[in-house]
Amino acid sequence: MVRVKRGTQAQKRKKKTIKQAKGFKWTRKKCFRAAKQALMKAWSYSYRDRKVRKREKRKLWQTQISALSKEKGISYSKFIGKLKKENIDINRKILAELANKKPEIFNEILNTLN
Repeated sequence: MVRVKRGTQAQKRKKKTIKQAKGFKWTRKKCFRAAKQALMKAWSYSYRDRKVRKREKRKLWQTQISALSKEKGISYSKFIGKLKKENIDINRKILAELANKKPEIFNEILNTLN
């Protein structure tokens, strides 16, 4: 009977895992089992933090809009409320960008609300 040789697939899979763990510390970059566990943890962190990043960006935009609208004498909540009432559909990202880079346009928007 001829012996079945099938180690190449396992080696390929392990090599791929070790390659993905490049940059990890200590045993996690060398040992397959530790590398696999570290990768699973890293993937779960990256999945979670992709969601967190969106939340943090939105908070930042709100803070930026609030700062400039308070300079002009209107609170953030009243500003957003008036935008909705007037059916002006500009999202917070664009408003924050306008507030930072083109304050004259942001002031124009504020003037249309008053």
